Amino acid sequence: MNKEVPDFPESKSFNYTLSIMSGKWKMLIIFHLGYRKVMRYGELKRAINGITHNMLSKQLKELERENLIVRKEYSQIPPKVEYFLSDKGLSLLPITETMCNWGKQYTK
Repeated sequence: MNKEVPDFPESKSFNYTLSIMSGKWKMLIIFHLGYRKVMRYGELKRAINGITHNMLSKQLKELERENLIVRKEYSQIPPKVEYFLSDKGLSLLPITETMCNWGKQYTK
């Protein structure tokens, strides 16, 4: 017999937050931008060990589409692009801090 699980009001908001945090790269990008404030593409690529060019580009576009980061492009030669957290992105920093504290507690 299959019993239906009740829908909790918090599940929609939890699922949305989880979709933002899904995968291993998005929160790393948010973490680095949160501590370094403004970063260029190459700096992010060097800071995130193992991320490919295609994956970093994809993740940055998704974060920008969710209004979590801001991409600022300067019209100069050579081209210059900077990334930083939006106000919405900055609101995720307490989550990254909690994750760091949890990791400190359980990794020795």
